[in-house]
Amino acid sequence: MLVPDTSEEIAAAIDDKLLRAGLAGLVLIGAVAYFTVRIALRPVEAVRRFTASVTDPSERVSVPATAHEITALADTINDTLQRLDHAAAQQRRFVADAAHELRSPLTTLLTSLEVALAYPERTDWTATATTAARQTRRLQRLAEDLLLLARLDTGAPTADPETVDMSALTSEVTEHHPLGARKVAVACDNTGPAHVRGNRDQLERLLRNLLDNAARHAAHRIQVTVRNEDEQVVVTVDDDGPGVPAEDAERIFERFVRLDDARSRDQGGTGLGLAIARDLAERHAGTLSLVPRTLGACFELRLPEAPAPDDAPGKDQPSSGGDAVDARTTSSVASSM
Repeated sequence: MLVPDTSEEIAAAIDDKLLRAGLAGLVLIGAVAYFTVRIALRPVEAVRRFTASVTDPSERVSVPATAHEITALADTINDTLQRLDHAAAQQRRFVADAAHELRSPLTTLLTSLEVALAYPERTDWTATATTAARQTRRLQRLAEDLLLLARLDTGAPTADPETVDMSALTSEVTEHHPLGARKVAVACDNTGPAHVRGNRDQLERLLRNLLDNAARHAAHRIQVTVRNEDEQVVVTVDDDGPGVPAEDAERIFERFVRLDDARSRDQGGTGLGLAIARDLAERHAGTLSLVPRTLGACFELRLPEAPAPDDAPGKDQPSSGGDAVDARTTSSVASSM
């Protein structure tokens, strides 16, 4: 039998050894965990260092061979870099195209003025002023289009949305749309009010761009229709021009794209009208597309239908005979040579 003093000493010694062993075990486990985590996070650190040093979005992160979260992280970063690279390429192309578009009228304007100043006695000043005014107007239109595109690219929400009757707006725009010196008949057909929510000025700009495009290519007529269909307001602008090849149905909505470049330049087109029109349609939660046609071109605008405002004419009036009465209005405008 052990004496009490000896038992206490043995217990104290065991406790001391256990404490030391526990502390040593904790230190060992902590060291193993630290180095294990460091080794496991080496790919993350490599991705971090690479991402911090990226100056060219065309560069890509090396993807680890193992399929785990780090691989997914590298793939996500590469996808982000690819989108940034694509956006940067688009921006560079846009700047180059804008510079080219601005250089053309500026060169024409400067050349005509320099020739007039070099030979003032042989210059037709009326013709020179006419050329200068035409090129200045072209520069003004281009500057306005570029400013609008810059605003659209910011993605800011549409300011002051309101309920707009597309039937009334389309009739108004069609009636007062200038057709220049071309003999083209414009007809507008609708079957009653067609309300949407949005900015009236932007929707008017959208319609004017579509009519400008149709007027440049139509042979004799332009047909505009407005109708309600499946909780959408559908506006079509149809012309009897040469049409658009199927392979260019989407390309025509790109910026500075002209299928007939020389003719469009002569008629004052900036190559931005359809691009702006599509951007405006998308900002109003709608779509703008080219409907396949054998002859001519037909652009179809679809916008979400909105409830009629409380003060809309005839909103609360009952219909006769239980059926809705279609109010069809048609207007036509012709510009003579």
